[in-house]
Amino acid sequence: MLRFAIPLFAATALATPLAAAEVQIQSAGPVVELRITESVKAEPDIATVSAGVTSEAPTAVEAMRLNAREMSAVIARIKTLGIKEDDIQTTGINLNARYDYDRQTRKQIFRGYSVSNRVSVILRDVDETGKVLDALVAAGATDISGPNFSVDDDTAAKAQAREAAMETAKERAMEYAGWAGYTGIRLLEVSESVSVSRPVIAMRSAPEGAISVQGVPVQPGLVSTGVTVTVKYEMTR
Repeated sequence: MLRFAIPLFAATALATPLAAAEVQIQSAGPVVELRITESVKAEPDIATVSAGVTSEAPTAVEAMRLNAREMSAVIARIKTLGIKEDDIQTTGINLNARYDYDRQTRKQIFRGYSVSNRVSVILRDVDETGKVLDALVAAGATDISGPNFSVDDDTAAKAQAREAAMETAKERAMEYAGWAGYTGIRLLEVSESVSVSRPVIAMRSAPEGAISVQGVPVQPGLVSTGVTVTVKYEMTR
């Protein structure tokens, strides 16, 4: 959270030591505190998908070896689509023993090992998202999630939302001041928090051979970047 206070006098601000955590501002009139949220929608230019492979074998070594081979095929396919290596990141590798429960003997029966490996992929051409999902499944991915859409650089959108929030806060503070019999306002403090919301389309794991994907329809829609501004105004005459 970004937080700053408007000093009472410029000279006072210059004389304040850098170590000071916060400037306390005294107000003569009543204070109104407002929390305003504004958001700006924009077309996404990035899609992030996650692809995984799960392999099973009688031994841990064999399961790891099988999973490495299958995952290598998926990563190689991703690279053939023109995706840069920097946009491919391994997000987790898990090795677990598999057991079945025998109700008659009431014992766990060891069945072997399971290995799962996942990568996160950033797609910088959202129009290719459906094509990439098709390719991942064809290459052997058995667990796909996403895409998550976002804007690569939302600085301009945040600035637009921030400006709108401050304008709304000022107008609303003036209304409160007028209703209370005051003629003006003085800004005392501003704090801000930023949030980004993204629409999500998800696909989940399925048994091997059960996935059949052809021409996955993907609609990026719009994503919103929101800014919440908390302001304090002193009512003045």
